[in-house]
Amino acid sequence: MKMILDLDTGIDDGMALAYVLGSEEIDLLGVVGTYGNVYTDMGVQNVLNILEMCNEASIPVYEGEKHALKKPGFLRLEVSARIHGENGVGQVSMIKAQRNKEDMPGVDFLISSVKKYKKDLVIVATGPMTNLASALIKAPEIAKFMGPVVIMGGALTIPGNVTPYAEANISQDPYAAKYLFESGVDVTMVGLDVTQRSVLTKESTRKWRETGSTAGSVFADMTDYYIGEHDISIGGCYLHDPSAVAAAKNPHWFQMLPMHMTVVTEGAAAGRTIGSQEKLRDVNPNVKVCIGVNDKALVKDLDDTMQNLFTRCSKAREE
Repeated sequence: MKMILDLDTGIDDGMALAYVLGSEEIDLLGVVGTYGNVYTDMGVQNVLNILEMCNEASIPVYEGEKHALKKPGFLRLEVSARIHGENGVGQVSMIKAQRNKEDMPGVDFLISSVKKYKKDLVIVATGPMTNLASALIKAPEIAKFMGPVVIMGGALTIPGNVTPYAEANISQDPYAAKYLFESGVDVTMVGLDVTQRSVLTKESTRKWRETGSTAGSVFADMTDYYIGEHDISIGGCYLHDPSAVAAAKNPHWFQMLPMHMTVVTEGAAAGRTIGSQEKLRDVNPNVKVCIGVNDKALVKDLDDTMQNLFTRCSKAREE
């Protein structure tokens, strides 16, 4: 499976990246950074650092958009700095990568990759949808042959996590999400309806540390910080962004509801992901909304995959 990740890295984005790196069936063509949990340049640097730490420095990293379609800039929310740490990775120190991002803009990389691989390319986006919408606006012809897009974002059957209506990624740029949903592209929405059902505990981070690798220790520290920012009654952390990777890898783990989706862009309900009333009776809806998940299978696969990745990193260091 050929894949591009579109991340605002972020602790759980970093976990999603490691999940992909450890998945032998995925060929990661590149990573595009964006804003959201962090500023775009910070997210890009975090990706570069993680890739080098995991012995994957050959994977190219691109800088995406720095703010929403209809906003002049982006100001990081205080809650994002608290949940993910000022540096985006739980205040954990990583060695700065010895390479820089690619010169090509991230949006252009998305467009060229879709034109090259067409339906064979899967794009997983775990931040705001600005990069995807920008690519579709700049090159509208790619919508006809674009492969599956799996997003972490939205909430259909439960309240949002930044307002009663809106989930964080969608709320950052509701216009971009609306454009993506209504573009005709095959979209799978992995929202809070399922991401809050899968919980990772410190039992997993303990096993990652036991691999003896730097990557295992760093991700364990990052994830423990993230767990500490969750309600203690949960007993761990939600697997928001890794759930989108899981839906791309193993869609059979998810119960999906096909719908024509849209996004409210104005007023108190801005950012709400909801079925389009105008297209309620139309056939062939393009958005599959995840409403159920085999959380035990997902958590085990994430845990095992990351543990195997960190073990591989430890062996590479010994060699």
